[in-house]
Amino acid sequence: MILPIVAYGDPVLKKEAEEIDEKYPDLSKLISDMFDTMYHAKGVGLAAPQIGRSIRLFIVDGSPFADEEDDEPDPRAVGIEDFKKVFINPIIEEETGEKWAFQEGCLSIPKIRENVHRKEKVLITYFDENWEFHEETFDGYAARIIQHEYDHIEGILFTDHLSPLKKKMLTKRLQNISSGKIDIDYKMSFPDAKKPKMI
Repeated sequence: MILPIVAYGDPVLKKEAEEIDEKYPDLSKLISDMFDTMYHAKGVGLAAPQIGRSIRLFIVDGSPFADEEDDEPDPRAVGIEDFKKVFINPIIEEETGEKWAFQEGCLSIPKIRENVHRKEKVLITYFDENWEFHEETFDGYAARIIQHEYDHIEGILFTDHLSPLKKKMLTKRLQNISSGKIDIDYKMSFPDAKKPKMI
């Protein structure tokens, strides 16, 4: 089932999310619905707060990055075509390497993309959808997707990484998103409009 994605300005996007356990109701269906929602919106990641659930859960599928490769493959995209995962109660244990810039976007902040600097490698612990524990290192685009989605469960948006001047320049566009004054091709819930919108 495709769920409405919560738009910029909703308080749930600024809250630190809570851990869950194996008894969380209908978790398998929620994860399935999140993948349906993410694919419908053509995203590469989706965190539970973006569908109104303040829990420490996010999903990723980096294959669109592989589809966008040019003639010369980007070394940061190595293995990204197989990067489909569920992260439950994740903890980024370490971020290492040089910071690099990339134009990030967000399904909760449509039609805005800005350069965000992030470190190139992450060590993360998490549970998967079968409640198996993992400790893994990711780099390149995979690390960036994880860092972006992890920010969501910490109540951080990619716009929070921008300079005060850049954020000020985006103020009106962000206000329009919050009130639903934007054309989109997926279902969203706008905090200042109070009703989902589908174009």
